[in-house]
Amino acid sequence: MARVVITEFMDTPAVDRLRAAHDVLYDPQLVDDPVRLHAEAAGADVLIVRNRTQVRGELLAALQRCRVVGRLGVGLDNIDVAGCEARSMQVIPATGANAASVAEYVIGTAMLLLRGAYQSTAEVATGRWPRNALSNGRELGGKTLGLIGFGAIGQLTARLARGLGMQVMAFDAMMAADHPAYAAAGVQCVALDTLISQADVVSLHVPLVEGTRGLLNAQRIGAMKAGAVLVNTARGGIVDEVAVAEALRQGRLGGAALDVFDAEPLKQAPHFEGCPNLVLTPHIAGVTTESNERVSSLIADKVLQALAEAR
Repeated sequence: MARVVITEFMDTPAVDRLRAAHDVLYDPQLVDDPVRLHAEAAGADVLIVRNRTQVRGELLAALQRCRVVGRLGVGLDNIDVAGCEARSMQVIPATGANAASVAEYVIGTAMLLLRGAYQSTAEVATGRWPRNALSNGRELGGKTLGLIGFGAIGQLTARLARGLGMQVMAFDAMMAADHPAYAAAGVQCVALDTLISQADVVSLHVPLVEGTRGLLNAQRIGAMKAGAVLVNTARGGIVDEVAVAEALRQGRLGGAALDVFDAEPLKQAPHFEGCPNLVLTPHIAGVTTESNERVSSLIADKVLQALAEAR
């Protein structure tokens, strides 16, 4: 029987399935108690985390007998993957399990930002009638969506967008221009600068690595199509937050939705104050009731399989 330590939220049925076969410590508050976390890590055969637990440095060194690290999500920037592999630990992300939630967030927020009509509740409720002011919203259909990154989430987002009448272009530095995924989704593969200058909606779907840090800097934000909207559900650090705020204030960007930030939780951010048509959410694009169930179930299945194979 293996010792499984779960440091952040996991869906209850998935925890129960693990518990039926192994010794499980499930404590979503463990991530906030580093002394206890390191002590529990020393006896763990499996460590299951979300994005807040940093599996590197002291914690990685404490995992003296760990064989498997399960990630309740897809991004691996909080895990020293090379360090885990050097210690013969298998790192298992929940690839694809939250793709629908992120794709729906991108499309839903893009519609909200383009239409610009959903901040009027207080005015209407008090008897004001800003109909003329809100009559210049834009439709999603016929617009061009530019996807920076064309993995599983980008491809699903493209299919949803195409279903609503959008044209879709994509750039992915890791995929060949003739990759069959582009044709299968009806997506045009373009250079990054072309996408930046032509897309009405720009959405990011790349990991945070050395090559993507600062990818959407002030210069590229300045090169975006006038009135375009930006959606970042990927990782903070890829987008220059201050440059986004400035572009919104100057009216060069038509709107922005940021779900991820360079430092999380986001501390007081005066550069965002007073920005028009800005949506900020606390890293929840991929987190819904349904995606939590899928992510947790997938990781439970893969952990159980990995432990069975290791016997």
